[in-house]
Amino acid sequence: MGATLRAVRALVLLSGFYLLGLGLLALLGAADWAAVLWAPAAIRIKILIVSVLLAIPVVRGMAMLRTPRDEEPGGVLVTEADEPRLWATVRELAREVGTRAPDEIRLTADVNAAVTEDARLLGLLGGVRRLYLGLPLMAGLDEAGLRAVLAHELGHYVNSDTRLAGLGVRGRVQVGRMIELFHAKADAKVDKERARQERKSEKRIARGKKAKEIDTEGAGVTYRTMAKIYSAYGRLYLRSTTSGARRQELAADLAAARIAGRDATARALRSIPAIDAANDHYLSSYAALGTEFGLLPARGEVFGGLRHLLAARADEVAGLCEELPDEPASPYDSHPPVAERVARIEALPDDGRATEGSAPALGLLTSPEAALGAIEDVSLTPEAQRMRRLDWPELLHEAMSARVARGTEELRAAAGAGAGSLPALLDAIDAGRTWEIADRLPKSEKAAAATGRAAREFARPALRQGLSALVTDELLRSGRARWELSWTGPATLTLPDGTADALPAALDAATADLPDTGPLRALLSQRAPLPL
Repeated sequence: MGATLRAVRALVLLSGFYLLGLGLLALLGAADWAAVLWAPAAIRIKILIVSVLLAIPVVRGMAMLRTPRDEEPGGVLVTEADEPRLWATVRELAREVGTRAPDEIRLTADVNAAVTEDARLLGLLGGVRRLYLGLPLMAGLDEAGLRAVLAHELGHYVNSDTRLAGLGVRGRVQVGRMIELFHAKADAKVDKERARQERKSEKRIARGKKAKEIDTEGAGVTYRTMAKIYSAYGRLYLRSTTSGARRQELAADLAAARIAGRDATARALRSIPAIDAANDHYLSSYAALGTEFGLLPARGEVFGGLRHLLAARADEVAGLCEELPDEPASPYDSHPPVAERVARIEALPDDGRATEGSAPALGLLTSPEAALGAIEDVSLTPEAQRMRRLDWPELLHEAMSARVARGTEELRAAAGAGAGSLPALLDAIDAGRTWEIADRLPKSEKAAAATGRAAREFARPALRQGLSALVTDELLRSGRARWELSWTGPATLTLPDGTADALPAALDAATADLPDTGPLRALLSQRAPLPL
């Protein structure tokens, strides 16, 4: 479908929003007319009031002709002087694609690349073009893959996808506004009705009567009905534009394959979902490892640390590249399934460019470290920016040690002020207070109801776990244990030689029916250095 036909379709769909509003106003007017002619006075007044209350949001929504202006563009703006190689690559690709280069390039913290255009007159006139490029995406691609991604995005300019996007956005925004407006009205009615019933219940209770159950099911039903009508049109709107959006993506893929090469384009399409999954795991398991304790990776590593994970798990990431989703994320997804896109590209004739551009994509930047640091400055909250920064080994050790220390809190509290330290707790165990302390630990409802031997069996695992945390905490504080970073799996705890083998039996002895703390005391008295 050409740009003209797409513009006509978008205008028709946008017009449908206003026609729907006029139709609803006509129905309300017809209901008012019928009420005036035939309804009793009391019912007539109610119908007229409801009609006015429903008509106001419809008229108000139709009068909101302007699409809200976007917030200030995000990311870090980089000029040609800042990043000459990146700009040269983008300009070269724009010439090959056959379009005007973007006016701005902004680096972001997303696994994504996108283009926008501040079009005017509903897309009839072009405007400022922006290219958004995620540094985590660059961290997972080579130069050939990045060229394919950039060529794809620039291809959207050729097809007027970005310029005409304003029409589609206008319709979606208008429908969304109406749905939110009617839901807000319905919620307000529910709140008002709940407050009324609560006041009535309070009066009944004051008179010694039983309060009635709060029931707001019927409140705001007319507003919710109107919201459903606009929701149905919204679904029609999205379904009507989805097929066109998917065709635009396929056309941009072909432009990428023509400019950057078949294999590089297919490889980039395969890589992006894998990089995205790896980034999600990295952010939750590594970058955010110490945030609850006020710790962050060193500057440039909050988003840049993904590079270490991708390098260490190259085989795992390669496996993810082969597992492509063959269904769209939703019926309204603007992108075809990745498997379909890859299949179309790989079915193209071999163009002989399989080995071009194997250098890391981040190498196009003058200073990747400086760029990654700048992204943190605009992406992290002020609270996060005030956190203490540590290199990866120290971050891992301090965060995991703090987590172990937190795991000792329940047992310390159960032991009481006089036995909160490990030596004092061992003394308390020797003094026969084991099960008195264990009984104060948090327990399930079933454990709380148990008595005698059963109660001990319920309490023993929690007591052993807390004691193990206390021992580990002691070893960490004294420098005889250390957490070691691994980019391929969970962190590992390095203990003095022989401690790891002897510790389970020592914990079992200390939490036995007849406790013996001797083995634990012997382990703690050793001053053996950590193994090299």
